[in-house]
Amino acid sequence: MLTTELNQKPEILEAVIVRFVGDSGDGMQLTGTQFSGTSAMFGNDVATFPNYPAEIRAPQGSLYGVSGFQVHIGSVEISTPGDEVDLLVAMNPAGLKTNLHAVKPGHTIIVDIDSFTRKNLDKAHYSANPLEDGSLENYRVIEVAMTTLTKEALKDIEGLDNKSITRTKNMFALGMVYWMYDRTLDHTINFFRNKFKGKPKIIEANIKALNTGCFYAETLELIPNAYTIAPAKMKPGTYRIIMGNTAMAWGLLAASEKTGLQLFLGSYPITPASDILHELAKHKHFGVKALQAEDEIAGISSAIGASFAGNLAITTTSGPGLALKSEALGLAMMIEMPLVVVNVQRGGPSTGLPTKTEQSDLLQAMYGRNGESPVIVIAAGTPANCFDFAYEACRLTLEHMTPVILLSDGYIANGSAPWRIRTVEEMPEIKNHILEEAYDEWHPYDRDDKTLARKWAIPGTPDLEHRVGGLEKNKVTGNVSYVPENHEYMIKIRAEKIRKVQENIPLLKTEFTDEGELLVIGWGGTYGSLHSAVKQMNELGYKNVGYAHFNYLNPLPKNTEDVFQRFKKIVVCELNNGQFATVLRSQFKGFEFEQFNKIQGLPFNNSELTTKFKEMID
Repeated sequence: MLTTELNQKPEILEAVIVRFVGDSGDGMQLTGTQFSGTSAMFGNDVATFPNYPAEIRAPQGSLYGVSGFQVHIGSVEISTPGDEVDLLVAMNPAGLKTNLHAVKPGHTIIVDIDSFTRKNLDKAHYSANPLEDGSLENYRVIEVAMTTLTKEALKDIEGLDNKSITRTKNMFALGMVYWMYDRTLDHTINFFRNKFKGKPKIIEANIKALNTGCFYAETLELIPNAYTIAPAKMKPGTYRIIMGNTAMAWGLLAASEKTGLQLFLGSYPITPASDILHELAKHKHFGVKALQAEDEIAGISSAIGASFAGNLAITTTSGPGLALKSEALGLAMMIEMPLVVVNVQRGGPSTGLPTKTEQSDLLQAMYGRNGESPVIVIAAGTPANCFDFAYEACRLTLEHMTPVILLSDGYIANGSAPWRIRTVEEMPEIKNHILEEAYDEWHPYDRDDKTLARKWAIPGTPDLEHRVGGLEKNKVTGNVSYVPENHEYMIKIRAEKIRKVQENIPLLKTEFTDEGELLVIGWGGTYGSLHSAVKQMNELGYKNVGYAHFNYLNPLPKNTEDVFQRFKKIVVCELNNGQFATVLRSQFKGFEFEQFNKIQGLPFNNSELTTKFKEMID
């Protein structure tokens, strides 16, 4: 095993990648969250990737029960949680077995040797103990009896049972990592004091375990002096670390405050979208009305009713729930009411991979309704800009009087990144089509000349009595109509209304170059991975590789074809079997769209992307 001389000068690093792994009950998500939060407070740029099993408490010690949390921090731009890790903290053999492949040769692994029992080794399918058989000789392995040392440190705290004491070993591990990377303990200590108010022994135990781990690391000759990672250069402002789902909820709140419309959420819990419901339910002081409905259909139906009554209406779900909402979504499109449907995508089909990421629902969002039923479809790209696109979804639905499907995914929903806090006054204006009073010859389907959006008559407004429903409407009066020519007119006017959204969204921009040999295309939550890979290509001398990222999917930006024409080759990269490539082929003839697809419940990594791009060029 590799060793390091004590008292060497601290090494200055631009970035480091740390992964915490263990059983789902070992607190790896909390450990990773605290490390990323502390680093963000220090001023580092941060990206995270939680990866946990679908079971609430998977069988202890099993390979498929491993829970992990990866953190990438740096003094430079950090776009992804990273590929190969510099430090792996493995709390059990299963965590080591399933994550060893990700550790860079020569880098550090910290293991809790108390968990490397014969029973746990068997569960992890080890025929021999990897700490003894020489299989880890290419790594710096630090063997720590974390469980034993934690128990010894906390033995004087009266009234704590053995289970409660053992559960703090993750804080012992975190203390070690804090010392290695010169992190302060203050952020985590304050977290304990706030989270466990009224439970002084729990606070004492966690703080003591954290400090003990830090002091222990300082005494080990196998751990070098603390590394130094300087704060990143970022746009001036006040920042906080934020998860994608939280950012999504706050973007919806900001739109509600900007418009003065009360926010209504009708939702049914589903992984990985439930945190949006949980977050919005906390904000009744902002006038939020959050309904946890009995099923997905009730969730969207209640939101449609709230929209009819004049609320900013939202419903949240994941892929299986979107399937159940499809009929009611068609109704909202038919009656032309504002409605935001947030779909946090996960691996499918059916129940699929509930806790893993996938861009599996694009075609469902585009076409998954009966009849000619177009809606606006947009997608967030990073945990931080989930805020922006939640706000944007509200703007588009109110200004165009039609439903908007906002796509996120498990990767960015559960990931986190620094986010610059803004005031509502800084946010763009949002218009609406609410009628304050009746006018002569008013009809429910009078349309705005520019957007074709119909007027929004709120029930209770004098002289604006009307009714809407799922049967086809007369193009002016809104009365039920079976006239063939009227039906065709309404089909086309609703499609034209979506097309006109092109005039109200940004043009497509390319990064790194405006023309060249290869254009890399991505959409939604792959932004960080693809941006980072194309940036690396340019740094390697491939200056003819550009990147175009789509956040607006229906309609597409109106200059899309012009961008395509400036590149010799185009490759569409997505975490599915080619859904966006299918959409592009249907709309743009004469272009050859190559595909690079990954459907493993995991995000892209840099090496696989850059290998593909080099193959296409060379």
